[in-house]
Amino acid sequence: MSARDDIYANIRRSLGVNGSEKIRQQMVADRLERAPKGVIPQRGQVSGAERIALFKTMVETSLATVTEVKSPAEVPQSIALFLRNHNLPATLRMGDDPRLKAMPWAETTLDIAHGPSEGRDLNAVSHAFGGIAESGTLAMVSGHENPSTLNFLPDNHIIVVSAKDIASDYEAVWNRIRFAYGKGTMPRTVNWITGPSRSGDIEQTLLLGAHGPRRLHVVVVGD
Repeated sequence: MSARDDIYANIRRSLGVNGSEKIRQQMVADRLERAPKGVIPQRGQVSGAERIALFKTMVETSLATVTEVKSPAEVPQSIALFLRNHNLPATLRMGDDPRLKAMPWAETTLDIAHGPSEGRDLNAVSHAFGGIAESGTLAMVSGHENPSTLNFLPDNHIIVVSAKDIASDYEAVWNRIRFAYGKGTMPRTVNWITGPSRSGDIEQTLLLGAHGPRRLHVVVVGD
């Protein structure tokens, strides 16, 4: 028996069940089928320009930076300017996301590398599946298009998100993920990123970059 089996067995004993009860199995199947929504805060229930403004405010509240461009064609120059303004090397790693690949990177002097990070990259760019206005969070789905290593290993992570993909709440983005991938074929991981990595575990002193990027920059692309 594995450690995992031991843990599950202890939980079942504490609940007085054995895991084969038909009623409990039906309750689980029903919940997975209906995917009921949780409590949705009122804060994010806005639309249009107000929703984008709320998203940007919450991104900055989480100690990240954000800028907005009118079209995908403006993204490379915007990122090059961000790196230059922060005195960072003109290097950038990205996955195979077709939205990023279609952008005019050749119009910049950035040295572009492709594929997952092995931990030696200083800067990376990813394209978010969506954003959540209520908290300024980015939804990142795993895959070769946007490798999860780019979310955690480089010091500086830049995330591009389309304004049309910014929803009011988490539940709306989960629904979009289920619709895009379908039950049974969901992405291996979905990472929710809110601001740079941080920890206050030691003497309640806030430390950025504790478990991942110390700097997060978000580029919102207009419709």
